[in-house]
Amino acid sequence: MRSLYLNGAWADSASAQAIDVVNPTTEEVIDQVPAGDPKDVDRAVAAARAAFPAWSALPVAERRAHLARAHELFTQRAGDIARAMATDMGAPLKFASQIQTGLPLTMFQTYLDMLGGEVGERFFSGEEVGTSLVVREPFGVVGAITPWNYPLHQIVLKVVPALAAGNTVVLKPTEVAPLGAYALAELFHDAGLPAGVFNLVSGTGPVVGEAIAAHPDVDMVSFTGSGRAGKRVAEVAAATVKKVALELGGKSPNVILPGADLNHAVKRGVADVMRNSGQSCNALTRMLVHRDSYDAAVELAAGYAAKFTVGDPFEEGVRMGPLVSAAQRDRVRGYIEQGVAEGARLATGGAEAPEGLERGFFVRPTVFADVRNDMRIAQEEIFGPVLVLIPYGSEEEAVEIANDTPYGLAAGVWAGDKEHALAVARRLRAGQIEVNGGAFNPLAPFGGYKQSGVGREWGVFGLEEFCETKAVQL
Repeated sequence: MRSLYLNGAWADSASAQAIDVVNPTTEEVIDQVPAGDPKDVDRAVAAARAAFPAWSALPVAERRAHLARAHELFTQRAGDIARAMATDMGAPLKFASQIQTGLPLTMFQTYLDMLGGEVGERFFSGEEVGTSLVVREPFGVVGAITPWNYPLHQIVLKVVPALAAGNTVVLKPTEVAPLGAYALAELFHDAGLPAGVFNLVSGTGPVVGEAIAAHPDVDMVSFTGSGRAGKRVAEVAAATVKKVALELGGKSPNVILPGADLNHAVKRGVADVMRNSGQSCNALTRMLVHRDSYDAAVELAAGYAAKFTVGDPFEEGVRMGPLVSAAQRDRVRGYIEQGVAEGARLATGGAEAPEGLERGFFVRPTVFADVRNDMRIAQEEIFGPVLVLIPYGSEEEAVEIANDTPYGLAAGVWAGDKEHALAVARRLRAGQIEVNGGAFNPLAPFGGYKQSGVGREWGVFGLEEFCETKAVQL
């Protein structure tokens, strides 16, 4: 069984209980992690609190040097980490290499670049505002609680900027797919990060997560996960009036306007939903198409979805692995059954296991047509490879449908004219909008409106999340 990482060393948990780590492809237990105890959180927080004065007092260049050594080791071990991620959470090996491992490497490097460049200099030196000097300072001890869908990526987005800003960290990674978190802990340990600066306590949300959120010596909590769990984190943290950053769910619209390249828009839209077996909070899961093009779009979407080969992540040509757990597989299949019961039409896919894949947590790539926006499959986050197509009659109606959701994380707009698409994008209530499949930008802010969360990650915006702002009157 794995250990906890406390105060610069691997340590036993106060709990004797263990949590099985299950390979979602084979359903076999491949590892175990401690089911941590609140006493473990106390030890981790005490270590982080003790390490904070020295770590926060280091010049930015020295903090950067510590992180750069860890990044160098990360680069060297990327292949092994990718294979662990493919086994741990079922991502096809190519995707595990490029996204589950490559993306956190990119985001890590982005923060190193910022710290070493003009942005970092300007960010930490302060700025004069009238007769005041406004400076940014670390909160203190940051509690980070992270999910299983992009397990290492979400950790890097919290831990690296938090440490860069001078905070110390207590991490509770997902217990469902924790191997990436352990790989990062090993990187920090081998890179010689000072004891107590980074601490890892494995366990469940209701036990370890709540203990972190409630702890009086944790100054900030950054959480990524479900809306239900995020509300609970905010509720528990409110007792000590600490800052809470939440990156929650989405039910994001993909608006295809008349005049757009329909084939290209649908192909890209389907690929976006099937990415990571549909387990992406910002997936564009509601495709809105004008009635004149709707039937053609349904046919295209069904055809493209059917091309996503489902299977073992290590097999050549597989584009979609299993879902992360039996619970998630059953949840997604339940939504597919719900969609049929609500009267939506299955264009492809369904709740049955893919042929020949009865073992493992696999779900068919599924496309629903004839969907109304008041159906559960159009309003609730399914978090699986399920796309719904909704027709509209006018641009005004498209915008109304797009915004008719409790979420506001992401959206897409496709049009023949970029300026037209941009005008529609400005009317959508979401934190990030893709215009005609706009390129990925690691410096852009990531976060949502409404019940998609509070705060932003990525780039300088993500660095600001982990800083207090102080005004010094001169």
